[in-house]
Amino acid sequence: MVLAAILLKMGGYGFLRFSLPMFPLASHDFAPLVWTLSAIAIVYTSLVALMQEDMKKLIAYSSVAHMGFVTMGIFAGTMQGVAGGVFQMISHGIVSGALFLCVGVIYDRMHTREIAAYGGLVNRMPLYAFTFLLFTMANVGLPGTSGFVGEFLTLLGTFKVSVPTAIFATLGVILSAAYALWLYRKIVFGEMTKASLASIKDMTGREIAIFVPFIVLTILFGVYPKPVLDMSAASIHQLVENYGAAVHAVKAAALF
Repeated sequence: MVLAAILLKMGGYGFLRFSLPMFPLASHDFAPLVWTLSAIAIVYTSLVALMQEDMKKLIAYSSVAHMGFVTMGIFAGTMQGVAGGVFQMISHGIVSGALFLCVGVIYDRMHTREIAAYGGLVNRMPLYAFTFLLFTMANVGLPGTSGFVGEFLTLLGTFKVSVPTAIFATLGVILSAAYALWLYRKIVFGEMTKASLASIKDMTGREIAIFVPFIVLTILFGVYPKPVLDMSAASIHQLVENYGAAVHAVKAAALF
């Protein structure tokens, strides 16, 4: 949970804090390579996630795929791209952390993360089914959840500099819906045929209390992202402006 929510974002922070402001020309020259690798990573890790039989591994690969949007948006060098990358890091920290908590809830009861060991949990755990659904939709990028805002802005920012890359990365959105909804269907829907699940209990009051902040932030940032975007707008504007000015100055000097 800490790995997905915090440590994965350290690389994005490094790009924003060091790569673009300290090495603008190198960042500009390598940007097409980074877009390409990011788009490939989004699609490839999404395909790998589709093949997983372990819930935790599936969500881990999903986390890597979503971080591809972050690097793609940052190196687009546009206001929308960088703002989307920053927002996506915050949103993904919330959503991925909550998804790992969802895995932990049923692992604590059954002591297995194998997808095949579950099925029909909605019959015994309706509160869990609703909570898992909310974060699954946020992971997919459903409008009205925080997952939509970051992905949309990064794709919009990338579209301004590379249309083919943005279109290819959009496949990752489709694939994320495929593996996330497949996981939800296998875990929650269907008949409860496993005898080991007959006595499984729904979420406790303590577990609900833990999820409440995640639920509130996921919905709040989805319907009203302005506070997060405004908080970083000035810094992002200065970063993008300085980055563009440095690249322009070097190109102008090369003409003489």
